[in-house]
Amino acid sequence: MARQTTNSQIDPSPKGQAKQGTKKVEQPVNTAQRLGSVIKSARDLLRKDKGLNGELDRLPQLTWMMFLKLLDDMEKLREQEALLEGKEYKTLLQYPYRWRDWVKKEGQTETSLHLLSGDALLRFIDSEEVTLPDNTKHKGLFAYLRSLQSLTGRDREDVVREVFKDISNRMISGALLRDVLNKMNEIHFDNSEEMNVLSNFYESMLKEMRDAAGDSGEFYTPRALVRFMVKAIAPKLGEKVKDPACGTGGFLIETYEYLKANCASKDWQALQSSITGIEAKPLPYMLSQMNLLLHGVEYPDIEHRNALAQALTSIGIGEQVDVILANPPFGGEEETKIKGYFPPDKQTSETALLFLQLIMRSLKIGQGRAGVVVPNGVLFGDGICARIKEELLTKFNLHTIVRLPNGVFEPYTSIPSNLLFFDATKPTDVIWYYEILPPEGMKKYSKTKPMQDEEFNNCLAWWGDRDGDESNDRVWRYEFRATYEQARAEATPFWDAAKSATAIANGLAKQVKELEDKIQSLPNGAKEITGLKQALKSAQKEEQNQRAITKDEQSKGDAIYWVIYNLDRKNPVSQQDFEHLPPERLLADILIKDRRVDELMAEIEQLLGASV
Repeated sequence: MARQTTNSQIDPSPKGQAKQGTKKVEQPVNTAQRLGSVIKSARDLLRKDKGLNGELDRLPQLTWMMFLKLLDDMEKLREQEALLEGKEYKTLLQYPYRWRDWVKKEGQTETSLHLLSGDALLRFIDSEEVTLPDNTKHKGLFAYLRSLQSLTGRDREDVVREVFKDISNRMISGALLRDVLNKMNEIHFDNSEEMNVLSNFYESMLKEMRDAAGDSGEFYTPRALVRFMVKAIAPKLGEKVKDPACGTGGFLIETYEYLKANCASKDWQALQSSITGIEAKPLPYMLSQMNLLLHGVEYPDIEHRNALAQALTSIGIGEQVDVILANPPFGGEEETKIKGYFPPDKQTSETALLFLQLIMRSLKIGQGRAGVVVPNGVLFGDGICARIKEELLTKFNLHTIVRLPNGVFEPYTSIPSNLLFFDATKPTDVIWYYEILPPEGMKKYSKTKPMQDEEFNNCLAWWGDRDGDESNDRVWRYEFRATYEQARAEATPFWDAAKSATAIANGLAKQVKELEDKIQSLPNGAKEITGLKQALKSAQKEEQNQRAITKDEQSKGDAIYWVIYNLDRKNPVSQQDFEHLPPERLLADILIKDRRVDELMAEIEQLLGASV
């Protein structure tokens, strides 16, 4: 979404909260303890409502209220600023939909709208059309919010519309709803100290929602992991950073905080426009908007759509970015029509592989770089997966793979995961591997024992000086370019033999067609038919033989070549305890060994054939 740069825009940077001369309305500053009590009271009220079932219902309900209160607090600041500058300011929402119009703030004159409760309040929020206490007819609150439309289609009105497009009020008690709204009035979103505390509370609630979500692991990625990836990529102010599957905004928030740490007041607008994301699902989309707003992003640039639902070839230079950080959903499948947006030889329903292709296409050529979470299957996958990795390694520089320990994303998935770091500067030469191990005495991470920031310190120290320590037993490397060139050289004679056999077979196929046509043209009983049929049979047999040679020679070459794209390379000095590996990892190891057996058998057949 395009950011507004009007004169009425405040500067909430860490260097200064408002423009010089702007007098801010003083509010009593809530301590963290007080704010925690307010949030707890609101959540206790929500728990009493029979229309809400668990945190998956309660946090979205709380979020849309917080969103409207935050919006109104920010609008009040802009009104005050415009007044001091002698300018007129038109609020984003009009009467009677501003928070102040229907929720009474401290010191505000009470109106009949402020007294709405019970069914009357529910009708005001939920109905398509409602009659207010003054007998005027208006759209209902949500109906109005969903009807907002800017002239450009990419402004604040459009953000509000998208946030509320698929959100509904699930509370069935208007009295409880009024109590929660009044409780929200005790939060001051125009106070930076309270905003900082609230952002932490909100992150904690997202964790609780993650825990309640069961298998919906897209709600939360461990923050220690996110912060490590941001530090490893090291985005710079002025670069565009994108997450095409942003969920609740974890990567974008940590990028924002990373850049903000060294941001001067003059750089504030550059910081505000540095992050962008895409999210397909309505709930994470709304949560990401709120999360970013609470962390200080004035106009979150999040698109509400499926990032995969566009032709890969349609992504041009204008849509390419400097940095991509993402944990795309994996284990799921996309609908059939989505596959059609990708190249014919790389079409798959596996979401992780589609996002990997999207990320490669979305990087600026010559400078773009990415950090991506992928399941282990991406490393050892063959077929379409291997073709995608061929593009990754021959057109991009996959310089580092960080192997994560078990349990990083439990209880949502026990599938082993990895971090891929690559850039669009050159083809891959060497791939470095770094193995993260759990702390001593712990077999794996869990929900109650998550990863900690300090566990990445050794990797970060190695990151900038990877050639300096030869004794690091967590590090190994794959000389991909040398392996690639050797495999191509060894596979090429077999591929050439396959091409030669194919050419012979195609020539025989043409001969077969000519013989069939000639036999068909002769009258029954013609003496030439017997000889022609014998020639036809011989040509058909030889064509089949050449096709078999093609298949055999091609498979021999492929067995040599495609195995180089198995990136599931183990630490050569690590003695893994296979008894404690998860079933998925054991199965993966078995499949890899099976493929290696097949390769050895192909080599043996080749040697036997040569000796004959």
